[in-house]
Amino acid sequence: MLQEFKKFIAKGNVMDMAVGIIIGAAFTAIVQSVVKDLINPFVGLFTGGIDFTNLFVVLDGSEYASLVEAQEAGAAVFAYGSFINAVINFLIIAFVVFLLVKGVNRVKENMAKEEEEVMPGPVGPTQEQLLIEIRDLMARGTTQV
Repeated sequence: MLQEFKKFIAKGNVMDMAVGIIIGAAFTAIVQSVVKDLINPFVGLFTGGIDFTNLFVVLDGSEYASLVEAQEAGAAVFAYGSFINAVINFLIIAFVVFLLVKGVNRVKENMAKEEEEVMPGPVGPTQEQLLIEIRDLMARGTTQV
């Protein structure tokens, strides 16, 4: 069983996945910072600083000043404002990731174009030149190619 585990771990796919997970974790911190520190202030500016987290309904009808107070009291709370915040954050994060992926794809395309320009053309006769030579040889009746 230990040998099978070693083979499994040594496979390229597992290592690629591990690297992807580690990079993804580091990337998450960057995306969260972009959303929290750069984008959310603008969203707050446009929405007048509305904080949806304090939008809630206590299911037993009790009154509490804040969501935290209701939760600390152990009340059954329908915290729809937190859900709204989560949806807004998801949309912002999805948009930021879209922009980052779009930028990375653009860089990859530019690198591929540069590599194409650097690569030399085909070496030797072209396909058309070879066909012309074969045609001429056949026209002369020569069977050697």
